[in-house]
Amino acid sequence: MPEQQIIEQCAPTLAGIKTGSLFSIEFESEEAAREDIRQLNRMLRKKGLRAVPVGRQKNRTLIYLFRPDYLRKDFCDPDAAAILKEKGYPFDNINVCIAQLARHLKKDECFPHEIGLFLGYPPVDVRGFMNSPKEGVKCVGYWKVYGDQEKAEQTFLQFRKCTEIFRRQHLQGASIAQLAVGTI
Repeated sequence: MPEQQIIEQCAPTLAGIKTGSLFSIEFESEEAAREDIRQLNRMLRKKGLRAVPVGRQKNRTLIYLFRPDYLRKDFCDPDAAAILKEKGYPFDNINVCIAQLARHLKKDECFPHEIGLFLGYPPVDVRGFMNSPKEGVKCVGYWKVYGDQEKAEQTFLQFRKCTEIFRRQHLQGASIAQLAVGTI
């Protein structure tokens, strides 16, 4: 599995400052994808991280890398829970929610916008995007912001700095397992 790509797309999650990230990897076969994901999980489980495949198109697999403890906490937010409930998710069971998200990614004509909740985006911003992707946007960074612009811009800066640091450390020889911060 290409570590550099995972670092570029998942550094804030690896660092423990973001709930989850998505990345897509090209694999020769589904079995190769499953084995690489198993290896990634063995490497990162002790750090409080988990990787699950949530989509597949042709020879690419979409992988959700996340911190289960963070996701449980995020889903306890009343606004997040309300969005999940409206979309038919059993928000009290993250594993079932992730399986349902994977079904939505596979079957729905439209991209499931509630995915922002799985990535740790503020519910107010997820709701704003769901209501109108273009109207009311205050700024754009890792997501479209409809709520607290100042806090979001600080978070975007933190994510960029984190990615730069992880990129530099990886180029100096640090592995994903070494870079990932333990949070359990």
